[in-house]
Amino acid sequence: MRRLKNLPGFTGKSKTPNLGEFRVATDQSASRKISQFCVRLEAKQRLRFNYGLTERQLLKYVRIARKTRGSTGQVPLQLLEMRLDNVIFHLGMASTIPAARQLVNHRHILVNSRIVDIPSYRRKPRDIITVRNRPTSHNALEGKFPGEDNTPDHLTASLSEGNRPTGLVNRIANRESVNLNINELLVVEYYSRKA
Repeated sequence: MRRLKNLPGFTGKSKTPNLGEFRVATDQSASRKISQFCVRLEAKQRLRFNYGLTERQLLKYVRIARKTRGSTGQVPLQLLEMRLDNVIFHLGMASTIPAARQLVNHRHILVNSRIVDIPSYRRKPRDIITVRNRPTSHNALEGKFPGEDNTPDHLTASLSEGNRPTGLVNRIANRESVNLNINELLVVEYYSRKA
């Protein structure tokens, strides 16, 4: 995990996968040139571990991106940024994406006044995300709603009546609002053989 550097949506508290095969020995391999495959693989792994996806889920997003209009590299990032668990993380309702996923799975989140318990649920512009009005839902979010200063520009965070955290999706996320240092074209190139 250290080799993948800083992943904003992922911390070391959750289960870390075995990356022994991706480690490079310091003495022998430091002078070797890193292959293009290794560069693409590392970009794919950074994206996958940041959003907490399986290989199959990420491949599905790349296949969807190939069929849609727009930049093939930016569309998977837009789809990943508009997932419900990621939107909750960016609104500040959870400290990490896995914590946001748990909030959704435990049915603490309402989208347009309906309970949604699917973390991969895709958000659309003008969707309103709130916390259920019950004591256990409020206890799950105890002190985890910092406010509007840290939210990306495609989201709006506020407090509704009764101090319930509320978020609004203003528009589809663009590349500038993604806080992940990654070249998304390398991920698409990695999957060009598989999809």
